[in-house]
Amino acid sequence: MIKREDFSKNAFRTRYGHYEFLVLPFGLTNAPAYFMDLMNMEFHPYLDKFVVVFIDDILIYSKSREEHADHLHIVLNTLAEHKLCAKFKKCDFWMEKVHFLGHAISREGISVDPSKVTAVVDWPRPTNISEVRSFLGMAGYRAVKR
Repeated sequence: MIKREDFSKNAFRTRYGHYEFLVLPFGLTNAPAYFMDLMNMEFHPYLDKFVVVFIDDILIYSKSREEHADHLHIVLNTLAEHKLCAKFKKCDFWMEKVHFLGHAISREGISVDPSKVTAVVDWPRPTNISEVRSFLGMAGYRAVKR
């Protein structure tokens, strides 16, 4: 929520009238950073114990179904206490395996999401310097002359 005294700072006018945001719009430059800070503050007691937060994604992990029910209850109550909402249709519950920030997470552990490495795995073997540079550019590396 935006404080009432700050509504006018985010105001805009159209031909249909004057409007003020009641909640923080993500179009503002620092909105994602502000929201991330808010989420980290509200979930601080649980971070890296059973919760990982990245902007508006919340990952809840547990060792058992019973423990997961408790963790889920804590997270949903925390959201409600701070007047934060989760869209039910965007939520997935009781997942055995999830893909999160380029990783596949399951009870077996954390691995690289296979869909993220197919371009590298399927890239033809370079045969000259130009093809090596092309591969490094695709992989996000920069060749530095020494």
